[in-house]
Amino acid sequence: MYFPPALFQLIPLFVFIGTGAVGAGLYLARLALRNPDVSWDRKNNPEPWNKMNPTSQYKFYAVNMDYSKLKKNGPDF
Repeated sequence: MYFPPALFQLIPLFVFIGTGAVGAGLYLARLALRNPDVSWDRKNNPEPWNKMNPTSQYKFYAVNMDYSKLKKNGPDF
């Protein structure tokens, strides 16, 4: 079977677009499952952000922030 040479030039394009699409899908899944602002079960856990510890890092990337040294300022709910 004959493949034109221009077809092989498209392989890196498909690889990079596929890698970007998979990475974007994994990041969206991480946001949907790990972010305390998202509530999937409103009956059993209507406010999941109240159960977060101040030392738990839920951001993807934190600049100049050490979450292990934070203290809780607010009341318990």
